[in-house]
Amino acid sequence: MANKRSRRYQKAAAKVDRTKRYALVEGMTLIKSLVGPKFDEAVDVAVRIGIDAKKTDQLVRGSVSLPKGTGKTVRIAVFADGERAQEALAAGADFVGAADLAEKIEKGFTDFDMTIASPDMMRFVGKLGKVLGPQGKMPSPKAGTVTPNVAAAVREFKAGKIEFRTDAGANVHAAIGRKSFGAEDLAANLKAFVDHLRTLRPSQAKGEFIRKVVVSTSMGPGVTVAME
Repeated sequence: MANKRSRRYQKAAAKVDRTKRYALVEGMTLIKSLVGPKFDEAVDVAVRIGIDAKKTDQLVRGSVSLPKGTGKTVRIAVFADGERAQEALAAGADFVGAADLAEKIEKGFTDFDMTIASPDMMRFVGKLGKVLGPQGKMPSPKAGTVTPNVAAAVREFKAGKIEFRTDAGANVHAAIGRKSFGAEDLAANLKAFVDHLRTLRPSQAKGEFIRKVVVSTSMGPGVTVAME
């Protein structure tokens, strides 16, 4: 049986023209105007890209700094020891460790949003794929989360850098801000995200690369936005 949408959702959806591709700021203004819950919802984007998601050499993964930040407090676990560990803590890392942190995660600790690791720590992190992989928390050089400069990475992600990767349906999802952001700030973040995605187009991809861009709040209807 299909899920029944709330009256609030239905009222918001009635204001969205599903046949239209809204101009960037117009779409963000519409998102902000829709009636929603009392909390400050995240604003999410789903971008359909022109790849074959079954071919690993076409999958897109990476990270990008959003110019207006995310409005979210990101909890970061860092795999490092010695001086790097101290630098990571000073930069704002929430959890730092090596073999001890790996053991803690193996036992079920996942109370963090992302993981950063120095390359020499991958001997510990590599064993955590079954735990971190399904949650999208496995560090990766492509995403900038496996790096010798863990402190710089912590500062960047705390300041508004986000990770993303392609899902099985050839979509890339990201949170680009909060509903309390101004429409222009949300538009600036979305433009930065999509512009960066374009730079990652695989050489094997055919036809139009950015095929559809849909923005929504956490509990609101999708609004299709036109990206020039």
